[in-house]
Amino acid sequence: MGSTLAPVGITSKIDDRGIAEVVMDCPPVNALTVAEWFGLADTITALGRDSAVRVVILRAEGRGFNAGVDIKEMQNTEGFDALIGANKGCFAAFAAVYDCPVPVISAVAGFCVGGGIGLVGNSDIIIASDDAFFGLPEVDRGALGAATHLARLVPQHKMRAMVYTSATATAAELHAFGSVLQVVPRAELRDAAFALAARIADKHPTVIRAAKESLNGIDLWDVKRSYRFEQGFTFELNLTGVGDELRDDFAGTDKKNDQKH
Repeated sequence: MGSTLAPVGITSKIDDRGIAEVVMDCPPVNALTVAEWFGLADTITALGRDSAVRVVILRAEGRGFNAGVDIKEMQNTEGFDALIGANKGCFAAFAAVYDCPVPVISAVAGFCVGGGIGLVGNSDIIIASDDAFFGLPEVDRGALGAATHLARLVPQHKMRAMVYTSATATAAELHAFGSVLQVVPRAELRDAAFALAARIADKHPTVIRAAKESLNGIDLWDVKRSYRFEQGFTFELNLTGVGDELRDDFAGTDKKNDQKH
């Protein structure tokens, strides 16, 4: 069985084992528009409500897993609608992953930066390709956010250094920290994710859904509230003009490189 939800860059399908696969395919770098962030949230939410679904795999096609928000869309939109929309869309997508009643496995290849950190940080399990890397370049874009989720991937002081410097961490580093379960060659990533998903799908679905709810219930902090707190500083930076200035600088560089970020 299968389904595809708008926008077209976000698709999903469910196999006969109850393994749902959600694919982000938003060229050139999977930097999602406001509509795509909300589409991703709606897709994952709908799958979680489907009693046939036992586990969700979140992955991407293309050069990398996720490059965050589409800054070009933000800078080409008058007023603050795109900025507010991106904040709300990211919040919705991250929450959908966290609140999904079944386990979510993120299969990460290539870059996972910005909003990608929010997705994988709220996932239950992460499998990565050996060329994957993770980071938050937010300070270079005049924004803040997703340190909440980065702190679930790396130790506190490593997280702070990564936020302040925009440095990245490799899949091998995260595997050493225990946040990435498995590192495989890129060509084997999808198969590895499905092999793990099959092991989960083979368990009693009522027990697995109860396990997901119980694990969320014993988390040490409220990821949604802490992320929302971070977002407030993005609004402040935008009001000072710094956020817009840095996004303009980035969008100009991006245009020269024919990239979307």
